[in-house]
Amino acid sequence: MSAALTDSEQVEMANTALYEAMEQGDFEALSALWLPGDVSCVHPGWPLLRGNGEVLRSYALIMANTDYIQFFLTDVEVSVEGDTALVTCTENILSGGPAEEEGELGPLVGQLVVATNVFRRTGDGWRIWSHHGSPVLTETSEDEDEDGNGDGGRSGI
Repeated sequence: MSAALTDSEQVEMANTALYEAMEQGDFEALSALWLPGDVSCVHPGWPLLRGNGEVLRSYALIMANTDYIQFFLTDVEVSVEGDTALVTCTENILSGGPAEEEGELGPLVGQLVVATNVFRRTGDGWRIWSHHGSPVLTETSEDEDEDGNGDGGRSGI
């Protein structure tokens, strides 16, 4: 007989399920992972969304307009305090846009997002209460200043 999963393991499984539902375009599974009622979500570059209606509509919109998406989660850290859990991670996202010609695959684009997911324990398991994703800005050669340290003159700030 296997040992029962720890709270941290259960939370990590719920967190993974959220990303798998997105990858599979499974809106019903994704919806079931959210707490009912007063939830919040910030997608990278989006305004704050509150309540199940706004949050779930945003995911439906993303799913409807994304031909392909895959998440490679790194730096996953889980912290559990009572009935609340915090997961931080880096979302290494590979997504595909619409194809220029029918029957072809669209271009793939990579993006890094740091995410914080807050979960609450319910009678049905851990459910997501809040998601916040922020883009990770990557340095380009244009960002380097004259001394080549790439901080754009922001040293010491």
